[in-house]
Amino acid sequence: MKIFKLNLLLLASMFLFVACSDDDDSTGDGADPDQYVLSGVYTSDISLDANHIWTIRGRVYVSSGATMTIPAGTILKAEGGTGTNASFLCVAQGGKLIANGTASAPIIMTSVADDIQPGQLVGSNLTLQQGLWGGLIVLGNAPISVSGGATAQIEGIPASDTNGLYGGSDASDNSGTYNYISVRHGGTSIGEGNEINGVTFGGVGTGTTVSNIEVVANVDDGIEFFGGTVNASNLLVWAQGDDGLDIDQSYSGTVSNSMVILGANSDHALEIDGPEGTMEDTYTLNNITLVGADGVVGDYADFRSYAMGANNNIYAFNFPAGNDFELDYRRDVQAHFLSGELSFSNIQVVVPSGDSLTGGQIFNDTTREGGSSTGTPTPNADFNDGKNPGGSSFASSVAAGSQTVGADASVFSWTLAAARGATGL
Repeated sequence: MKIFKLNLLLLASMFLFVACSDDDDSTGDGADPDQYVLSGVYTSDISLDANHIWTIRGRVYVSSGATMTIPAGTILKAEGGTGTNASFLCVAQGGKLIANGTASAPIIMTSVADDIQPGQLVGSNLTLQQGLWGGLIVLGNAPISVSGGATAQIEGIPASDTNGLYGGSDASDNSGTYNYISVRHGGTSIGEGNEINGVTFGGVGTGTTVSNIEVVANVDDGIEFFGGTVNASNLLVWAQGDDGLDIDQSYSGTVSNSMVILGANSDHALEIDGPEGTMEDTYTLNNITLVGADGVVGDYADFRSYAMGANNNIYAFNFPAGNDFELDYRRDVQAHFLSGELSFSNIQVVVPSGDSLTGGQIFNDTTREGGSSTGTPTPNADFNDGKNPGGSSFASSVAAGSQTVGADASVFSWTLAAARGATGL
């Protein structure tokens, strides 16, 4: 009888141990549940395993001299939190991320609330929820234009955190490889009016490879370039809360074959600012498609604050009447248009009912004398009529589907936006 009772006790203990182990094992394979958690600062190389979901817990940094390798098909899910508790992944100056996904096995960065599992491209429970975590931040040593020096603290990271510095003098700086990455449901706030972009590039150099990047349902901007020289292609932003593609601080790279698809609460498809300091350089946009949404209040594009660059082969459709490509009243935007430092070519627009391509409806110069916010309005008649200085046309009205410019949308067949049937895909 004693032996029988002892055996029962042993069996009960074994059952309790197994039950507790299963509860603590989030992978289901007997592994340490914290084995697949990213947290803190990585000062040496780390390679992730695509067979497991990785949790981004809090502020995660790849610091100078370290490389994080993320193989194709890896899913990373970030915990929630706001302010200093926000979760995001940041490649600091001198660090590298080698994130080389493929069209059939993209790297997916999303929220822990997303029920997506390894091997899947789409979860089943989230639609366009915004602000569930932070985002991806990449910081380099390439030139930026800011007042008071060659470096700055990136927005989205508290000023007390020195891992948020970006900018420098190395135009060919290399922050790694970013290819076939989908960033979903981010943009949480770290303070009043200070949200994190879906993907932020701050002072990133030409040694960095950026292509096939998707951002879906971010609270703030989709993808923003703060200075830097990096070239980027095949970018897609869908249903962001603020601007789709945002350029600041004399970003001087080229963005090609890219799309912005607005959502119901989106602002501008493009927001372009120029230098903030003495360093001046120009960006290039080539083959861009802008897609509006019913009821959206944001414009096609807003050119502000010394904007300088070339805008070529842009196709825009599905915008409600009343939206425009605008030369903002602030700081010499008109002067840069008249000098050719801000240029436009081959803009094709499906003009909404009630609007006109000419006369300041689709193209609207709102600048004022002296570049101030008061002063007498001095709109440029050429720009208002879709013409370059001197009268040659840079814009034309087209029927939907008959455009000859814009992005090749077929390259976005791998995206969540395509899987969910976003307009234009």
